[in-house]
Amino acid sequence: MPNSAFPSLTPPVAPKRPVDDTRHGITRTDEYAWLRAENWQEMFKDPSLLAADIRAHLEAENAYQEGMLADVEALRKALFAEMKGRIKEDDSSVPMPDGAFAYGSGFREGGEQPRYFRTPRDGGDEQVLLDGDLEAKGTDYFRIGGVDHSSDHKRLLWGCDDKGSEFYTLRIRDIDTGKDLDDLVSDTGGGGTWDANNEGFFYAALDQNHRPSKVFYHLLGSGEPDRLIYEESDPGFFMGVGGTRNNDHILIAINDHETTECRLLPANDPNAEPKLVAARETGLQYDLEEGGDVFFVLTNADGAKDFKIMSAPASNPSRSNWTEVVPHEPGRLILSIVGFKDYLVRLERKDGLPRIVIRERATGAEHAIAFEEEAYSLGLGGSLEFDTDVFRFSYSSMTTPGQVFDYNMRTRERTLLKTQEVPSGHSPDDYVTRRLMAPAPDGELVPVSILHHRETALDGSAPCLLYGYGAYGMTVPASFNTNCLSLVDRGFVYAIAHIRGGKDKGYGWYEDGKKENKVNTFTDFIAVSNHLVSEGLTAHDRIVAQGGSAGGMLMGAIANMAPEKFGAIIAEVPFVDVLTTMLDASLPLTPPEWPEWGNPIESADDYRRIASYSPYDNVGAFHYPPILAVAGLTDPRVTYWEPAKWVARLRERKCGDNPVLFRINLSAGHAGASGRFSRLEEVALNYAFAIKVTGARREAKAPA
Repeated sequence: MPNSAFPSLTPPVAPKRPVDDTRHGITRTDEYAWLRAENWQEMFKDPSLLAADIRAHLEAENAYQEGMLADVEALRKALFAEMKGRIKEDDSSVPMPDGAFAYGSGFREGGEQPRYFRTPRDGGDEQVLLDGDLEAKGTDYFRIGGVDHSSDHKRLLWGCDDKGSEFYTLRIRDIDTGKDLDDLVSDTGGGGTWDANNEGFFYAALDQNHRPSKVFYHLLGSGEPDRLIYEESDPGFFMGVGGTRNNDHILIAINDHETTECRLLPANDPNAEPKLVAARETGLQYDLEEGGDVFFVLTNADGAKDFKIMSAPASNPSRSNWTEVVPHEPGRLILSIVGFKDYLVRLERKDGLPRIVIRERATGAEHAIAFEEEAYSLGLGGSLEFDTDVFRFSYSSMTTPGQVFDYNMRTRERTLLKTQEVPSGHSPDDYVTRRLMAPAPDGELVPVSILHHRETALDGSAPCLLYGYGAYGMTVPASFNTNCLSLVDRGFVYAIAHIRGGKDKGYGWYEDGKKENKVNTFTDFIAVSNHLVSEGLTAHDRIVAQGGSAGGMLMGAIANMAPEKFGAIIAEVPFVDVLTTMLDASLPLTPPEWPEWGNPIESADDYRRIASYSPYDNVGAFHYPPILAVAGLTDPRVTYWEPAKWVARLRERKCGDNPVLFRINLSAGHAGASGRFSRLEEVALNYAFAIKVTGARREAKAPA
C-alpha cells in the first residue's frame, strides 16, 4: 500500500488464559475472556474500580496506538482545525414556540456543551435555563440527557451522565432562581416527563444490568419513596415513558426490535393504573400519536409490512377500536407521524427517498412537500404545540448544508428559518453527489450515496472512505456532513453503502438483513466495494471501510470474509464478539437483541449461524489490512472487552505485517467524547489514519 509505512514498535501482547464454554455440544475456547471485568456493573459507575491488570493492558494499547500514529500528529491537528473551522461556534437552534415562550438550545463560542434557553414567543432577550459548560466543570466526561420544561413554564427537568455509562441523574431546576431543587433521582435512562399539574414527573429506572425495567412517579418535595407505576418482568424488552403535547396522557412504551406494547394513564392522575392498549403479539408493532379526541396509530398490523395509519378514540384506544386512516401501500414505508388539531403529517420513504405528506383531517385531502434535488435527507421536527397550522422540518443533502423550515399546512407556505453556516467557506458547486446501485450476489441492487470533489480524478486512483451500518432497521441518511469534507477535499471519494439490515428500501430491506439473513449485510457491503472499483471510482487497496457499533460488527465480518477487498478498516465501538455476548443474558442489551440476531442459548441453529459470522470467532490466518479499533471504557452497549479481545486475537492469528491498533477512551462510553470539539479529536484521528494508509495528499484543496 502506498506511503503507509508504520514504525517498528512492538504491540502489547495480552496473556492467554483459556476458558472453555460448551453449548449444544460445541466447545469454544476464549483465550482472552479475562479482559472482561468481573465487576463491570460497579465499574461502569466508578471506572477507578477496573482491575489493575486490565487497566495496564488498555493503557499499553493506547501507548502503542499513539506511537504508531505519531507521524500524523500534525495532520491530526490540521484536520481538527479544519473541522472545527466549519462549525459556527456560537450556533443556536431556532427557538420553537410553546405558549408565551419559545425554547431553544445552542453553544457559546469555544463551548463544548450545549446551553438551553428561552425567549419571549415573538422575540426578545434570551433567558439561559441550563448552561452545560458550567455544569460540566470539573468532570472528565459530561453529557446532558433529556431536558423538559413544565407546562406552566416554571421548572426544568434535566438529566446528566458524568461517566459515559448512560446512568443518568435527574434534577429539577427552578427557572426563576436558576437553582436546582433538593429532588434528585439517579440511575435513570436520561429523561422524564411531567404530570399535567407539574407536581411531579414520571421516569424509567435502570436496574443493575442497565435495563429500564421500572417506571416510577416522583412527587416533588414529598420525601416519600417514588411510586412504582409499572414493572416489566421480561428482560427482553426496552421501556420508556413520555407524554402527549396536550398533557392529557402518559404513555409507557415497551418494545424489542419487532414487538410493541403500550400502556396509558391520565397525565393528571399519577395514582391511576396504566391501561393496556394492545397486548404484545410477536411481530406486532404500533406507536401512538396525539390526536386530541383520538389517537393516531402507526402500525404493521394485519400484514402491513411497510406500515399503515389507524385511529382510535382517545377514551378507549384498544385494538378492537382501530379504524384505517391511511392504508398500507407496499414499497412506501411510513417512518413517523405527527398529529395536529386539523392535520396529520407523516414522514415516509418511497423509491429510496424520504418525503413529507400533509393530510387534512376533516377531508382526507393530502399534499406532499416538493424538493428539487435527486437525493436528500429530511427530518420531521414537528411542534411543541398541538393547535397550530405550522410545523418544522429540516432538509439537507450531501452537498447542501442543513436548512430549517417552518411550513404552514393551511397556506402551504414554506419559510426558511435557518441555513447551516460553514464559517471557513463552502461552495456546493465544488462537489458532486451521485447515487449508484451496486448489484449484490443474489441480484438485489444496493443503493450507494457518493460525494467527491469536482476535480477528483475518477480513474481508479482516488482513495475512498466507505461507510456502512446495516442493522436494527436504521437508515443512514444522505445528509450534509462537514467532517467528511476534510477527506473529500484531499481527493477522497466518500461513499455510504445503504446495505440490507437498514430500511433504506422498505421494511423488507431490514428483514433481509437480520437473523437468518444477516450474511446479506456483509455480502452487500463487499458488493458495494466491488462496484466502486468496477465503476472506476477507486481501487480495492484504496478503500478504507468504516462502521461503528453494529457497523463495527460489519467491519469485523468483512475483514474475515474479504480482507483483500479493503485497504484499511476503522471499527468504532465494534460489536465483534457477537456469540459470547448473545450467550450472556446478564449483559444490558442481550435479551432485547435476540429478535435481531437470534437466541443461541435456546437454539442450536441460532448458535451455529451466529458462530458462522461472529468476527471474534472467525479470526484466522488472513492477510488483514491495517485496522484501527476505537472504544470507550464505560460503554454499556458494546462493552470495551469485545474490541480488546478482538484486537488481541487478530494480532495472534493474522499473517503479514499490517498493524492492528486499538484506542480506548478511558473516560467515555458508546458515544465517545462528550464535548462537541472533543468528539472532533476522535474523528480527526480516524481520518488521519485513513489518509496515512492510503497515501492520500495531506493538504486539502483551498475553498473556492
